[in-house]
Amino acid sequence: MTSPLTHFDAQGEAHMVDVSAKAETHRVAVAAGEIRMQPETFALIASGTAKKGDVLGVARIAAIQGAKRCSDLVPLCHPLPITRVKVEFELDEAGSRVLCRAQVETLGRTGVEMEALCAVQVGLLTIYDMCKAADRGMVIDRVRVLEKQGGKSGEWRALESA
Repeated sequence: MTSPLTHFDAQGEAHMVDVSAKAETHRVAVAAGEIRMQPETFALIASGTAKKGDVLGVARIAAIQGAKRCSDLVPLCHPLPITRVKVEFELDEAGSRVLCRAQVETLGRTGVEMEALCAVQVGLLTIYDMCKAADRGMVIDRVRVLEKQGGKSGEWRALESA
């Protein structure tokens, strides 16, 4: 029986998957997550008055950098020629949270789900870093892949309730 875990060989050793036989296709992945905080911290971000500056502007650049550097952080992740990274933040005042959504694209032999997840995580970590002096209790949560397109497995979308 073949394992569905492709990063292990027949002897159970970790390895980087050989993608050389795969066709190059346009691949897209979208990931999202959120960071919850105290209302006072949310107000600092929303008003742009945080001591360290434009929190969301810096977090957007950090998220893009996170997507680009994913293979440096995740050992078996292929370095990919990313063709696009789009990062959006949504402010939810009622929930005292910032939502992050990242879309990553490439023309390649393997998907960009990891790059989209790294973008979201690094963007949210940057918000934490820039605001931790005001609120060390912030919580990063619900980081997940929302959809992927391209490759042999085609399209996949997360369930709405996930």
